[in-house]
Amino acid sequence: MRSRSAFSADRWSRRWRVTCCLHAHCRRSLRTARAMLSKVRRAPFRRPAKFHRLARSGGRASHRASAIEEYVMKTVFLTVSALALAASPAIAAEEWEYEGPRGADRWGQLHPDFEMCERGIMQSPIELGQGNATGDIELDVNWSAGPLTMLNNGHTVQANFAPGSSITSGGTVFNLVQVHFHTPSEHTLNGEHFPMVAHFVHASDAGELAVVGVMYEAGDAHAEMQKLVDAAPAETQEATAVEGVTLDPNMLLPEDMAIYRYMGSLTTPPCSEGVNWHVVAQPVEVSQTQLDAMEAIMGMNARPVQLLNGRLLVAPE
Repeated sequence: MRSRSAFSADRWSRRWRVTCCLHAHCRRSLRTARAMLSKVRRAPFRRPAKFHRLARSGGRASHRASAIEEYVMKTVFLTVSALALAASPAIAAEEWEYEGPRGADRWGQLHPDFEMCERGIMQSPIELGQGNATGDIELDVNWSAGPLTMLNNGHTVQANFAPGSSITSGGTVFNLVQVHFHTPSEHTLNGEHFPMVAHFVHASDAGELAVVGVMYEAGDAHAEMQKLVDAAPAETQEATAVEGVTLDPNMLLPEDMAIYRYMGSLTTPPCSEGVNWHVVAQPVEVSQTQLDAMEAIMGMNARPVQLLNGRLLVAPE
């Protein structure tokens, strides 16, 4: 597997300026989150409105605790999620890998900013077959086609999206920012990985993150995926517009949008928690040649499965 390079110093300088602008707002948000945590601890349980038509199974008390935990953690880690979109130069300078001395099992020891990778209790990915509730989660997808912009950051191949596409989950609108890929999939189902997964990353105006995960398996060739295969940079490359190519992200989704829903984290350092995860149950077919081409560029870039730790995991009915 080829070596992975860091971004250019200029790019991280720009991101550092964004981080500084966010920092003051984040301190205020964190104080608000702590106050809300105190209130929730004293308040009686009420089912969160953001879960729709749940058919709960098992002990009522554990599900209540999980629902409260989800509500609190989602708020407390809002600021961390916001900063994750603008990683600091310290994080950028500390190179990490998926295997070897800087592999996933040692991320938490590579840099103080990566501590959550080792100490977090709401980490991703997870095993999806351990759902402790079922329900019809409403996910409104409002994506539109646009110019294709591709990059290779040394860890994954990524396509950036122009403003205008979004999802609505639990009453919150999240704007589509980018999609990147992992080979194999990071989440597992009944212990099995899919050959590839796409993570469509969204951010709300408040800085919350939401990810839609779509699995891919070998089958017929996929025309929209071929656009990504053809444009994917084989080496590390800054975001570059692909002339004359339009990508429709809707074409990368399956017909059946039943999803697994839980609160988790980024699957790469700094492993920030508070991410709203929506993993689509039905995989999409792409050709084995397309799968092989993406894997040849990225190599193995999947973080191992993490513990559920009592979180609420809603499976499709």
